[in-house]
Amino acid sequence: MPNAFHYSIGRKFIQAVSGAFLIIFLLLHGTINFFSVIDSFTGKFGVVAADEKLFSAGDGLFKLGCDFMSTPFIDIMVPILALGLLVHIIYGCYLTWKNIKARGGVKRYEEKSVAAADSWAAKNMFVLGIVILGILFFHLSHFWAKMQLPEMFGIGDFENNPYYLLCATFGKWWMLVIYLIWFAAIWLHLCHGFWSMFQTVGWNNQIWFKRLKVIGAIVASLIVFLFVATAINAFLQANGFLG
Repeated sequence: MPNAFHYSIGRKFIQAVSGAFLIIFLLLHGTINFFSVIDSFTGKFGVVAADEKLFSAGDGLFKLGCDFMSTPFIDIMVPILALGLLVHIIYGCYLTWKNIKARGGVKRYEEKSVAAADSWAAKNMFVLGIVILGILFFHLSHFWAKMQLPEMFGIGDFENNPYYLLCATFGKWWMLVIYLIWFAAIWLHLCHGFWSMFQTVGWNNQIWFKRLKVIGAIVASLIVFLFVATAINAFLQANGFLG
């Protein structure tokens, strides 16, 4: 029993560590994307997107951020990130299957617990994960497949202007709606995943549980705000609502 117990904790710890790594990446990625919103307020979004000379000179925070994302350091981090995401997905599926098997059915929680009573997100992390994963491939086809993939592996047509990709992707209202649904799923997943990550390493008393729920909601809201603001700003830019 002790070995089985520690083995279970070890699996959850790996899930928590991989989740923490992804949260850090989302903060970095969201911040760089938000640079495009700042470029709108400084009047550089439309100018840099339309003027090849200014664009090539990097006159825009978002352009500079994208240049950073194409540095050798980030190129090395891409496979590490992909591995972390893969581990997170595999362990998420495995832990869900173990929970279902242990309970003798699809009911995840055998008895009332803090996690079970917490929220809808706590009971549906696997469902949220499927939604997030499904739209992730949709997202990669719009950006990564047109920028990093051609640059790193020479596959496909390379698009050097990230402002153009933002407008081309989020300029359609239905595309914006799909992404907003995705961001909502990410928010729910992060809200529960954040405090659950710390609970795994032992911060699960009532005082810290309440604090971590608040901190988790703040972190999740910040990350999602960065992405939502980027998407809405690009939609407004693409449709001529912003100069």
